[in-house]
Amino acid sequence: MLFAITHNTQPALSAEDEAYLHLLDAICQGRYRTGDRLIAEDIANELEMSRMPIRGAFKRLAAEGLVTLRPNRGAVVSGLDRDQMREVFEMRSALEGLAIRVATPKVNARHLARLERLLDEMDDCRDDSSEWVVRHRIFHEYLCSLGERPRLMRQISALHAMIEPYMRLWLKHVDKPLGAREEHLEILDALRLGDARHAERIVCEHIEGTVPDLLEFLEQAGA
Repeated sequence: MLFAITHNTQPALSAEDEAYLHLLDAICQGRYRTGDRLIAEDIANELEMSRMPIRGAFKRLAAEGLVTLRPNRGAVVSGLDRDQMREVFEMRSALEGLAIRVATPKVNARHLARLERLLDEMDDCRDDSSEWVVRHRIFHEYLCSLGERPRLMRQISALHAMIEPYMRLWLKHVDKPLGAREEHLEILDALRLGDARHAERIVCEHIEGTVPDLLEFLEQAGA
């Protein structure tokens, strides 16, 4: 389950947590698309659980803006217009910047080695846009998780889920952002130096720099 990224031992998931993470991952990877109806009974059968935790997961996803609850229709996957997408990137920038600032004093050699491995994995799948997006998200979420702020991480993960289907579509048709690896390496350099403010600035610029090209592509594609 892609969203269960952590560096600490976690307690067993409740049925609602399992359902929530399953649906979050499915939305993020585009298995459920904007406008798709989520049927509690079908998902409950798939996960071999009752409908009650599925409904609880729907409510959590609705609170995060990922689905819309409709009377007698269950949940419907939400989409983003241009202004909403811009807002999501602004929120990502602010929250991930905060996460990096908090994480920097806690980063050690083991963390840096794993981050370098994650960057190498991104390079290894540059020709597979879908897998590259997954690895890119894993890099960012692991990096942010080092601050050990679980509530903050939940918000960041939800924001990634909102935009990832659009990122997948974009990167199927264009080359990976040429400066992405260099920006990621610059983040790692700032972490090695313990420079929290510099790391925060690079992360914010890295996230915000994506927006113009992504929105231009979506406009041209009519997405």
